[in-house]
Amino acid sequence: MNTALRLSDEVAAAIMAGSPVVALESTLITHGLPYPTNVETALALEATIRAADAVPATIAVIKGRITVGISQQEIELLAGLGQDEANNGVRKCSRRDLPIAVGLRQHGATTVAGTMIVAHMAGLKVFATGGIGGVHRGHPHDISADLIELGRTPITVVCAGAKSILDLPLTLEVLETQGVPVLGFGTDTLPAFFSRTSGLPIDQRVDTPEQVAAIAHTRDQLGLGHGTLVTVPVPEADALPVDVAEAAINGALRLAAEAGVTGKDVTPFVLAKVLELTGGRSQTANIAALKHNAHVAAQIARAAAGMPAA
Repeated sequence: MNTALRLSDEVAAAIMAGSPVVALESTLITHGLPYPTNVETALALEATIRAADAVPATIAVIKGRITVGISQQEIELLAGLGQDEANNGVRKCSRRDLPIAVGLRQHGATTVAGTMIVAHMAGLKVFATGGIGGVHRGHPHDISADLIELGRTPITVVCAGAKSILDLPLTLEVLETQGVPVLGFGTDTLPAFFSRTSGLPIDQRVDTPEQVAAIAHTRDQLGLGHGTLVTVPVPEADALPVDVAEAAINGALRLAAEAGVTGKDVTPFVLAKVLELTGGRSQTANIAALKHNAHVAAQIARAAAGMPAA
């Protein structure tokens, strides 16, 4: 075990016993959702995983310690500090940021990429999130670190597709270049985060957790070293119709351009505007997807725990 990691007693015991564990990110607590919805959602995801007979492991950096399985008190700490890094807030941690946060003993919330890295360090196999990053619309060279990490870290990532404010066809192209198989869990097309489908093809439909576990197990046996993306449609009752989501996204992107928002500020700005333009429905879809993905991930982790060592 990597000595730079601090594992909670629950997570450490589960790993020792070979029990199923599901990793969870922490940027939804600090950067993704408002207070107190962020705390409520983080705890609900952990409860969902436990209800499915697996152990949750929310990952973050606490005062420079990379922690796998933060406590409720630490979740509330991160939620209270928020994202104001200039005023001793919480650093958003991808690969480039982890040594900074640890070296300077900062608090850090792990992104999809950051969570994948730490989960792999800890020996975990499955990670649940909402939507991954991708290629930005109109900016084909602005590519999320999530896609690159999926190409080099062997973790099974369960999500509702890439965030639909992004360029989904180009995102799939980058995933193909990185050698990442995109699976559709109970679907033949790529989910579109807020909506159940983008109409875009995936590499393989899977209908059971055991099929996902078999694919990931074979990946590891072959020593391929890449991740596996499992895309799960948001529950129908909470999904946004595609036309409603697209209208809000296009409106939000126009507002971002008019305001001169660029770079890493685009995604949070656009997501906030989409929330306004949909009257809160986008957040409802996001939270529903998070919970459903956590449930599916727990099933996959249980199936993976039953596989022989790679």
